[in-house]
Amino acid sequence: MIRRREVITLLGGAAAWPLAARAQQPTMPVVGLLSGSSPVAIPHLVAALQRGLAETGYLDGQNITIDHRWADGHFELLPAMAAELVRRPVAIIVALGPPSTLAAKVATATIPIVFHTGADVVKMGLVASLSRPGGNATGVNLFTQAVEGKKVDLLNKLVPAVSTFAYLMNPNNPGAEERASEIREAARALGRRVDVLGAGTAAEIDAAFVTLAERRIGALVIMADQYFDDTRRAQLIALAARHAIPTIYGQREYAVEGGLISYGTNLAETHRQAGDYAGRILKGAKPDELPVLRPTKFELVINLRTAKTLALDISDNMLTLADEVIE
Repeated sequence: MIRRREVITLLGGAAAWPLAARAQQPTMPVVGLLSGSSPVAIPHLVAALQRGLAETGYLDGQNITIDHRWADGHFELLPAMAAELVRRPVAIIVALGPPSTLAAKVATATIPIVFHTGADVVKMGLVASLSRPGGNATGVNLFTQAVEGKKVDLLNKLVPAVSTFAYLMNPNNPGAEERASEIREAARALGRRVDVLGAGTAAEIDAAFVTLAERRIGALVIMADQYFDDTRRAQLIALAARHAIPTIYGQREYAVEGGLISYGTNLAETHRQAGDYAGRILKGAKPDELPVLRPTKFELVINLRTAKTLALDISDNMLTLADEVIE
């Protein structure tokens, strides 16, 4: 015979079982996404990153939660944002761009980091080597500095009569001076002169184009840089059009949005690869077991509408080299 008090106790225990079971169930892993950009600037790249995660079986809101941190061009905010993600804590940090990658690396030596960056990750001390990262970080290294010299060559083919180029760099980028040296060497090999201009803010970019006009510079190379590409792209395209200066950029988005010509890696594909690495790590892979990836394919995009506006005659040979021609 069960007394009334025992029945109440049993019922109370039964009511608590679902709560206890829920408390013991593992929560969804949190992926911290850290970027110096803004969500409105790179929605297609975030979608590509999520596609890579989905290909490994992870969907935001279903079996993972993606916690975004966007600096919107204010890179000085990134260290605090990285620290927030570590305190949460997250299962992994996906860091987009050199400043985000550095901030994440400083914030944690234990939480896995998947980076997507154009900086030299070995020289920056982020990994021991590309084949054996040796720590808690791995990812995609674009090596954009290796592409800068090719931009000079392409622009030289496009405007062969121009004797002096300009190179617009962001002095706040850790690899800026190294890339400027490579640009000078590439120009020297072609018998051309290059003026290097630095601009790290919107106002400095405006001032740089005034300088270009005053010096009567005939063509311009824009440094591949996260601040330029993600937050100042529209400004750079508009200024190049206003000053009617033939300009080559590092992302196809520039050419699609009205820039003359772009040469660089397929960023949608490399972001997908970063998402794939994040998914593999969530499944148990160790960052130091995954070699740093490097892109092998680069795209040349030419905007013929802009060429006509600039009264430029694009040769058939140049058009043949292009992966995409916008008419």
